Amino acid sequence: MHDIRMIRETPDVFDAGLARLGVAAMSSQILSVDAARREKIAAAEAAQADRNAASKQVGAAKAKGDEAEFERLRALVADKKDEVARLEEEAKAEDARLREILVSLPNLPFDDVPDGKDEADNVELRRWGTPRSFDFAPKEHFQLAAVQDGMDFETAAKLAGSRFVLMSGAVARLHRALAQFMLDVHTTEHGLTEVNGPVMVREEMMFGTGQLPKFGEDSYLLREGWWLIPTSEVTLTNIVNDCVLDERQLPRRFTAHSLCFRSEAGSAGKDTSGMLRQHQFEKVEMVSVTHPDRSRDEHERMTRCAESILERLELPYRTIVLCTGDMGFGARRTHDIEVWLPGQNSYREISSVSVCGDFQARRMNARFRPEGGGKPEFVHTLNGSGLAVGRCLIAVLENGQQADGSVDLPQALVPWLGGKTRISAEGVLE
Repeated sequence: MHDIRMIRETPDVFDAGLARLGVAAMSSQILSVDAARREKIAAAEAAQADRNAASKQVGAAKAKGDEAEFERLRALVADKKDEVARLEEEAKAEDARLREILVSLPNLPFDDVPDGKDEADNVELRRWGTPRSFDFAPKEHFQLAAVQDGMDFETAAKLAGSRFVLMSGAVARLHRALAQFMLDVHTTEHGLTEVNGPVMVREEMMFGTGQLPKFGEDSYLLREGWWLIPTSEVTLTNIVNDCVLDERQLPRRFTAHSLCFRSEAGSAGKDTSGMLRQHQFEKVEMVSVTHPDRSRDEHERMTRCAESILERLELPYRTIVLCTGDMGFGARRTHDIEVWLPGQNSYREISSVSVCGDFQARRMNARFRPEGGGKPEFVHTLNGSGLAVGRCLIAVLENGQQADGSVDLPQALVPWLGGKTRISAEGVLE
C-alpha cells in the first residue's frame, strides 16, 4: 500500500511511477478524496470542541437558575453530538474510499528497473553454466522412460482433475530429496530459519502480502473462510503482521517447504503437458524482513541464495531483471532465475526474487523501533523461491537424461538419496 504523505508531497513522482507501469495518473483523485477526508475530520474535531465548551457551560447556567440558557445549551450539546457522529461517519466513508484506491494500485518500480511492456523487454543480468550438448534428441521430463511409472498424470486426473500429478517410487524420493537439500543449504549455510506453518490462512493475511483483493481468482477460498496459500510467502511474511520489532531483531530471514495452491486462472492452454504448471505444487520459499536501508543489498543476497542451489545441482541458468510491464503487483524490483530445460530447448522460470520496500509492511502494519529512539518505522519485505521443487525436479530429469531413457543425478544430492546416483530406464533408483 502506498504512503499518502509521499503522494501529497510528490504527486508528480507518484504519477510518473504509475505511468511506467502503464497505469493512468491517480494523484489528483487520491488527493481529492484525502482532502475531503481531512476536511471531515477537522470539522468533526471542531464540532466536538464546541460540544465540550457547551457542556461546561450547562452546569453554570443551571446553577444561576437561567433556565432559558440552560435549555439552549443542552440542545446545543445534543445537536453537536449528532453533528460529530455524522461528520465522523462521513470521514470514515472517505477514509474507506481512499484505502480502496490505495490498495488497488501496484507498487512503484525502482528507478533502475528497465521500462518495457512484457517479458520480451526483460534484461539479462548474467548466465551460469553451459547447456549440455546431446548426441540424441533430448526429451521433455514426462517422456523419459525413467519416469513412466513414477509420474502418473492419468491417475491424478481421476483423483483430482487436470493439472495434478501422482508421483511415486524413485521420482517421489528425488522430489523429496530436492526439497530437503534446499532446506538444509538455506538453514545451515545461508542463515535462514526454517518454518513449518499453515497452508490455510485468514483473509487478512492474503491482503497483507497483496494477493487480495485484486488477485482472489488466482487462489482458492475454502467454504470456512480460509484461503489456501499460493506460496508460503503469505505465511512467512505475515509472521510480522501487526508487530513492532526492535531494530536489533532485523533482519529476520525465514524459509519454508510447503504445498502451494494456484488456480492458474488465465493460463488455459499453457504448459498443459507434464508438471510444469500445476494447481498443487511444492516450493521452498525464502522471506526476509529488513531495515529499509539494507533491503537492496538483501535482494542481491537472496538472489545469490537461489542461484547457488542451481549451481550445486549443476543446472545452467540465467538471471534476468523484469521490466516494468512484467513485474508483479507488490514488487519494486524482481530478479527471475530461469533454468535451462533441454527438452524444451529454452530457459524457464524457477525462481522469482522480489524486493517490495514498505508496500507489504503498510498493508500488514509491520514496523520496527529504531535503536536510537523515535517513532516506529515500516520494515521492508522481500520474498523469493529457493526453489520451486517441481520445476527443479523437471530440470534435474531433463538435464541428466541419457540416450537409453535413464537419468544421471547430481552429485550434490547423493547424501539425500542414500548414496544413489541415477534412475534406471526401468524407474529404479540405483
